[in-house]
Amino acid sequence: MRRFTALIFLSLIFAVSPAGAQKTSTPPVVQSPGQSLAPGSIFKECKNCPQMVVVPAGIYIMGLGGKGRHGPPHRVNFKRPFAVGRYEVKFSEWFACVRDEVCIHQPHDHKWGRIGRPVINITWHQAKNFTKWLSKKTGFVYRLPTEAEWEYAHRGGTTTKFWWGDKPGENLANCRDCKSRACCTSKDHSCCSHGTQPVGTYGANPFGLHDTSGNVFEWTEDCWNRGHKGAPRDGSARKSGDCRNRVIRGGSFYYFNKVSQSYYRSKNPPGVKSYWLGFRVVREMP
Repeated sequence: MRRFTALIFLSLIFAVSPAGAQKTSTPPVVQSPGQSLAPGSIFKECKNCPQMVVVPAGIYIMGLGGKGRHGPPHRVNFKRPFAVGRYEVKFSEWFACVRDEVCIHQPHDHKWGRIGRPVINITWHQAKNFTKWLSKKTGFVYRLPTEAEWEYAHRGGTTTKFWWGDKPGENLANCRDCKSRACCTSKDHSCCSHGTQPVGTYGANPFGLHDTSGNVFEWTEDCWNRGHKGAPRDGSARKSGDCRNRVIRGGSFYYFNKVSQSYYRSKNPPGVKSYWLGFRVVREMP
């Protein structure tokens, strides 16, 4: 199995402006990755494998000021690059795992359709099983992102509330009040029925990732802890704390824009699935 040359890219912040990123042409997808891929490269290792984007090594400040569940801010240092799913895992990719008789669960799509849409109604355990299937299929380590990896990838080198700025704007994400296919504001969410949208409907962040804000919440590897006190500084997962709940990130179509902000943390029991919850994967780089 061919190996990638590790690309060490150390910086205090990967300084790329969102505006500049939107003007840069998207690199081609490498179908058979070579020996070395630079940060920003996109690759896909099999027909039904997710498209992956190489994210650079670097240092960033994770979290929000204060002592609540979103803080305290702390420095995280990634000493080597890693690859992150360009999109949330899609139904088509999930059902490739089902056809291989590794993934058993056949999730419901709530009549929103499956073509191009993120897979939903997947538990944490089922998402983990999918990554094991990918790892065996490709010969490389695929897994769920750690919470620190997730926020780093979401921010894409930015320090604002959203990767594009401090205001939700318009037509930048699929959330309840993001002014894109907006739905009602009833407290019981009963008339919020527009659902998921096909992955990549909105523009990519500076790292080249889509839908890190909104569309569906995403599972991470970490056990829930109320706040970042004592969190690893190397970006690894927190394997202690309240492991009856796992950290979820990114917000969804179902929730208001605050929940889609870079720092926002929530939790969900690993055995509980939802129509507003999916996942994306990370691939370790040798």
